[in-house]
Amino acid sequence: MRRLWTTFFCCFLFLFSQAAQAASLPQTLGEAALLMDARNGQVLYQKNASSPMYPASTTKILTAIIALEHSRLDEVVTVSREAARVEGSAIGLQEGERLTMEDLLYALLLASANDAAIAIAEHVAGSVPAFAALMNEKARLIGARASSFQNPSGLPDPQHYTTAYDLALIARYAMQNPTFRTIVSTRLKQIRRPDADRSKGPPQEHLWNHNRLLSLYEGAIGVKTGYTVEAGQCLVAAAQRDNRELIAVILNSQGAAVYSDARALLDYGFSAFEPVKLVEKGEKVSSFSVPGGAEEVEAITGNSFYINFPFGEKPSFERKIVMRHDLRAPLSTGQKVGELVFIQAGGEELGRVELLSARAVEISATRRWSTWLLGTIVFIVALRLRTIMVRRRRRRLRYPPYLR
Repeated sequence: MRRLWTTFFCCFLFLFSQAAQAASLPQTLGEAALLMDARNGQVLYQKNASSPMYPASTTKILTAIIALEHSRLDEVVTVSREAARVEGSAIGLQEGERLTMEDLLYALLLASANDAAIAIAEHVAGSVPAFAALMNEKARLIGARASSFQNPSGLPDPQHYTTAYDLALIARYAMQNPTFRTIVSTRLKQIRRPDADRSKGPPQEHLWNHNRLLSLYEGAIGVKTGYTVEAGQCLVAAAQRDNRELIAVILNSQGAAVYSDARALLDYGFSAFEPVKLVEKGEKVSSFSVPGGAEEVEAITGNSFYINFPFGEKPSFERKIVMRHDLRAPLSTGQKVGELVFIQAGGEELGRVELLSARAVEISATRRWSTWLLGTIVFIVALRLRTIMVRRRRRRLRYPPYLR
């Protein structure tokens, strides 16, 4: 009887732990959602993360990063008629008005101004289609290969779509830019519009950030909201706590639920996972010989690397060293020589870190002498062949054909 009760109690604990684990997963209203570690790109939660979705104004994350990489903040942008007449969210830019790129970026990311988006696109690339080409090219380079962008604002277009995963990759990339980070974390900004025609009323110069999560969530540092009827409520959110940074993406949510979705995802990431450092930057991994090299050299890691594991779970992984096969002396200090790959017990790759040469490797004396000797032999043979050819040419010139 005691054994029966013991078995029943163990089963109850197992079922309870499984139910508790399931209950700890965030419940989101948004049709698609994803939570990513901003430092290493690890996905901690996903829901329909690879489904094509309308991004609405979260598109402007990509617009801003392209502008930052293709222009200076102090460049003066002239507003065109097309930019001044664009539909949707705007700050009322006027045709012919001139603003700095910096002020337009604040209007783009805080007030979600579509007129600023068009003005930026035309200034950077000459036209909206040309700028869209830059957007798609940049998205591919970042790794967002399931996306297609047709405009810089996010206005509805059947060929303008992304996924929660791609949008997280784009936001992760953008947040590595210090200027972008500063802008999207700013709650209020005053810009200058000296060319605005004030007879039409006071121009909008005070910009409030549409992202209410900045005041609702501890540690929130960005990123961008979005809304259209077709896309629903969208939000890309970023937060920092205890030297950790997470990115949450919610697409096609409803009303204020987009913020509760973001809070649920971020809370889950910060509370349910523990970062475990798998390797330290500069750590010696192995020693190797280079063909033609004078001596062995150490391979060291180029960066630190960590993975988030659920609290209480013992990390289980293997390390695999993959060296380059095209290495030849000489090598310079810090040259990439291979990769250190981390593989989970089930065979899934957790990530990889570049391996670098700890010091320079010179050509060995033996190879240097053999190279010199081979070069000398080739030179002598070439000289001898040239002498023979010269003699034959002189002989042909000295004797007519009928005397040869």
